[in-house]
Amino acid sequence: MNILFVSPYTPTPIRTRPYNLLRSLARLGHRLTLAALWERDEEQRALRELEGLGIRVLARRLTRARVVCNLPAAVLRGQPLQARYCWEPGLAHRVEQAVAGEQFDLAHVEHLRGVELGRAVQAAGHRHGRTLPVVWDSVDCITTLFERAAETSRSLFGRWITRLELPRTRDYEGQAVRRFDRVLATAQFDAAALGRLAVRAAQRRSAGGEPVLNPAGAVRWLPNGVDLEYFTPGASPRDPATVVLTGKMSYHANVTAAHVLLAEIMPRVWAERPDVRVNIIGSSPTPDIRALAERFAPRVTVSGYVADLRPYLQTATLAVAPVAYGAGIQNKVLEAMACEAPVVASPQAVAALAVRPEEQVLVAEGPAAGAAAIVRLIGDPALRARLGAAGRRYVAQHHDWNQVARQLQAIYHELVPPTRLPG
Repeated sequence: MNILFVSPYTPTPIRTRPYNLLRSLARLGHRLTLAALWERDEEQRALRELEGLGIRVLARRLTRARVVCNLPAAVLRGQPLQARYCWEPGLAHRVEQAVAGEQFDLAHVEHLRGVELGRAVQAAGHRHGRTLPVVWDSVDCITTLFERAAETSRSLFGRWITRLELPRTRDYEGQAVRRFDRVLATAQFDAAALGRLAVRAAQRRSAGGEPVLNPAGAVRWLPNGVDLEYFTPGASPRDPATVVLTGKMSYHANVTAAHVLLAEIMPRVWAERPDVRVNIIGSSPTPDIRALAERFAPRVTVSGYVADLRPYLQTATLAVAPVAYGAGIQNKVLEAMACEAPVVASPQAVAALAVRPEEQVLVAEGPAAGAAAIVRLIGDPALRARLGAAGRRYVAQHHDWNQVARQLQAIYHELVPPTRLPG
């Protein structure tokens, strides 16, 4: 299959979903053209790596000046800021040239930030007489995330921006689901939420005379995966009493998780086990996270950006995911499990997974339960070993990227049956 893959950012190991889908689709023998934006020099290196896999790359730089111009344009258009954040006319032009010059079987568009580029793909297809189905990978239902964040986030900025953006995002996502031939989400509850938004959007327009279609039928569930050759158990023994939390630490949901861990869970743990240490691993930690770490120093370390998460996951006694709200699948949980780190997670952190509590993870709701689970695991090496091994088996069975790519291929074939492909 000849696929045009459009991403509003550079697929990298950090942006794991598009990066690994591209690599796995290439292994399945598909011909791939990636149209993507880059912002930093290291992202150009990542694009060259993808070219080394035989993927044709069409890339443009997203400058700060372009972003500054895009945000007021979003407000004037009544769009959420994310919808316009990554708009880049030069990339849209390159996409149109590609569609005009080549017969793609299908286009794949990544994230809410890529929707406007996806519409450019559709417009180019119409202009040049191309039949080009478009799959939009929403990844998560951003409306659901914002609804939860507006009430729950411990970040003042997170609460403010999500409340501001919520009405426009709700309408925009509902309309986006109706525009594309298939829509993907990493979690079944996000897929259902997108379907509901699309139905509401269709009903609003039916009041103005438009027919009501069945837009929710276009939404499909496609889980996230893990690179099981990259995230593996380590050879060194684990630390005797170290807890690790990973994630981008400027993201409001992770800021809230770190606050819950340090301010509400760990004081209860330290009351029983004063020797336990905490590592907060992830880029761009906010000042309030650093302030909390200083308050509990030297028991807490905040790393900032690290090039490789694996040593922290491979040597920690256990990983935690005290996620109060979020959307989709929590990659931090899957990556820890792949490294055989036993996991203590909130119900929200594993809501999108088919894990069995007490068999593959410990699920703890609330600070008291979270602290009790951490103390329990630290004191029970046999339980840690059992959970770690079972967690990796679960990931291998349900979240291998090669398996996920085959599921994606089946969704593509709903739109382009193999019998219609040449050869």
